[in-house]
Amino acid sequence: MANATMEEFEALLSESFEMDTPEEGSVVKGKVIAIEAGQAIIDVGYKMEGRVELKEFANPGEAPEISVGDEVEVYLRAAENARGEAVISREMARREEAWDRLEKAYADDARVEGAIFGRVKGGFTVDLGGAVAFLPGSQVDVRPVRDAGPLMGLKQPFQILKMDRRRGNIVVSRRAILEESRAEQRAEVIANLTEGQTVDGVVKNITEYGAFVDLGGVDGLLHVTDMAWRRVNHPSEILSIGETVKVQVIKINKDTHRISLGMKQLQEDPWDLVAVKYPLSSVHSGRVTNITDYGAFVELEPGVEGLVHVSEMSWTKKNVHPGKIVSTSQEVDVMVLEIDPAKRRVSLGLKQTMRNPWEVFSETHPEGTEVEGEVKNITEFGLFIGLPGEIDGMVHLSDLSWDQRGEEAIQEYRKGDVVKAVVTEVDTDKERISLSIKALGGDKFADAVGGVKRGSIVTVEVTAIEDGGIEVEYEGMKSFIRRSDLSRDRADQRPERFSVGDKLDVRVTNIDSKTRRLGLSIKAREIAEEKEAVEQYGSSDSGASLGDILGAALNRGE
Repeated sequence: MANATMEEFEALLSESFEMDTPEEGSVVKGKVIAIEAGQAIIDVGYKMEGRVELKEFANPGEAPEISVGDEVEVYLRAAENARGEAVISREMARREEAWDRLEKAYADDARVEGAIFGRVKGGFTVDLGGAVAFLPGSQVDVRPVRDAGPLMGLKQPFQILKMDRRRGNIVVSRRAILEESRAEQRAEVIANLTEGQTVDGVVKNITEYGAFVDLGGVDGLLHVTDMAWRRVNHPSEILSIGETVKVQVIKINKDTHRISLGMKQLQEDPWDLVAVKYPLSSVHSGRVTNITDYGAFVELEPGVEGLVHVSEMSWTKKNVHPGKIVSTSQEVDVMVLEIDPAKRRVSLGLKQTMRNPWEVFSETHPEGTEVEGEVKNITEFGLFIGLPGEIDGMVHLSDLSWDQRGEEAIQEYRKGDVVKAVVTEVDTDKERISLSIKALGGDKFADAVGGVKRGSIVTVEVTAIEDGGIEVEYEGMKSFIRRSDLSRDRADQRPERFSVGDKLDVRVTNIDSKTRRLGLSIKAREIAEEKEAVEQYGSSDSGASLGDILGAALNRGE
């Protein structure tokens, strides 16, 4: 019985010790009983004392605040070391305490106070009252900070972006706090601004597309197109950083807090008088301000520009870049072609200030005029000849030669050859000039067949014998009589019965001026002669044979 009671007592005693003895790895309360050799000696109870460096009681950049009798919380790392003392840490206790506090602030999206105390790769270290956080370089300020020295050691608010207690990671931002306060400031300034209001501002920054103007705590964008009525290539032409300017509030976006500003709106709009000053078809002098692929912009006066489209730049240079015709800053004469006040557009013409070279050519070179020029280009359908006024005339394949096919005749010409031709047509609307080389010596075909009509009997000379017929010549014009037209009698339709040099009487069956060919036939002549003989000497119905009639006609002819 006594043994059982003893065992119960020991169990209770053991349980009591376990309950009261602090667990290693936990935060315990203690009292400072002495300060010596830069250390505070702390009694954590349970007959345990430990030492903590005084610097663990100090915030970065501050002196330690600790004195004998103070109650402090410390972290019990081990109940006893080699010297029989408890191993305790104020810093680790502060860290545990800080993590609890910071986790609550993170959950509540609340700001936390801290001080930047060190520089690391990519940013800075921040003491958040016991826990160390990382401040990325991009989160220090709303604009890049070149020197963070003045910020070191200062107690200031931060926003926790993310934290991971298990890994001991905390990332904070100072920029988020600044942006929030700036947003409040912007909202206050914007609330006092109205669209159309004229305000003074200071040019803070200049970019390619405009300038940012400080209106007293809030920036507005003055776009390059709203600086002046004239074309501005770069804002630095008009503004400089630090300059005070008078601007008009054009638009305020309440959601994004963006403010659009304008300077030209405070000046008179030159477009109000454009229609009066620049009537249609009037000619004015202007300066080329910009050249693009599709034309050139010409400034008529500051703020008023017109476009000379590439199609209106030159009568003759059709597929040339505008930069080959005019150059920037060049003074040019232009004609007003169209005005669109709603779209603020003026269409101008450069070529209209010069005479149409096709009209000039038609006046100086009427049809039938002989011209001389260089072969500029050879195509599958003819030659292009350079003519006065930087224009071209075309000799079609069919106008190269009377005797040769166009495809054969064009082989005799080379680019750069100087040739003569006759003007056959000038179409000023289509900007087209037709020339003829074969017409230089007159129309041989027309001259040769001038007195010949269809049905006429003409004498030709055989020039060649072929399987399909014979080639003959009449007044220098070649023709071909097919085998079927060589005789009425099928047995005599043999080309070989003729010889080169034979003179033959043939009937003209066709005159084709287009192909410049005579249709000739011996057979047709024979049929015509028979018909005539029948009409004169009797009818075939009377019983007389054709031989009798032709014989009688021949005898009478004798």
